[in-house]
Amino acid sequence: MASEWISYNELAWTEEYLADPSDYEDEVETYCRLILDAAHVPVRTMLHFGCGTGGHDRFFKKYFHITGVDLSAGMLKMTRAANPEIEYIEADMRTVKLERRFDAVVIPDSIDYMASEDDLRKAIETAALHLRPGGVLLIVGKTAETFRNNNFAYSGERGDTHVTLFENNYIDPYHPNSYQITLLYLIRRRGILETFIEETTAGLFPEATWDRIFSEHDFTLRKHSLDGLYDEYLIGEGEYPLTVFVGRKDG
Repeated sequence: MASEWISYNELAWTEEYLADPSDYEDEVETYCRLILDAAHVPVRTMLHFGCGTGGHDRFFKKYFHITGVDLSAGMLKMTRAANPEIEYIEADMRTVKLERRFDAVVIPDSIDYMASEDDLRKAIETAALHLRPGGVLLIVGKTAETFRNNNFAYSGERGDTHVTLFENNYIDPYHPNSYQITLLYLIRRRGILETFIEETTAGLFPEATWDRIFSEHDFTLRKHSLDGLYDEYLIGEGEYPLTVFVGRKDG
């Protein structure tokens, strides 16, 4: 099933306007340290679910042999151009079966799109099936106990094209275990404005749900706070606390 998101297909090119590749470097260094500290095997191979436009992989590939998986053709087109030496596969992290095992599996930027507990369980189960014993699964996620409503603004310009993106995250009290993501794009080419709006429901689960699903798949779990990653883009008094779940596959 291909992704129908215009943000990750027709508008995937805007990522180059809104994010500097170097922005990922310190973030990836943190993930690499956590993976190497937790692993009981040498970590040489990595499977990256939800690889997006390849910003993380520009730095992961310095340390590991990467295979990337994403559901969005637009994102894959960009990441293949940015990282031509990496194998990228269009597939769903809930169902993909590569018949290979890796030393590490990472989901640093897309687990929120698992909008139900069943989706989250399937993604973690698929990751576990692709891990060697002693390997590590790293997921960057949010917990219902700490997440808050927030707003972000991103902007960039190249030549005669200017892109601004506003993102709103709203916890809907009438729909538990979820939050709403709304994206508004303002794109000006030679001063002519186009607007695009997109919204979706994302998963937001209690910490106990994460703990239980990791335990069901024989992971020894460590958790680390990751705050401040997107603070420079926050509007007003918002917060964006993240949790890095690091599970070692013992079974």
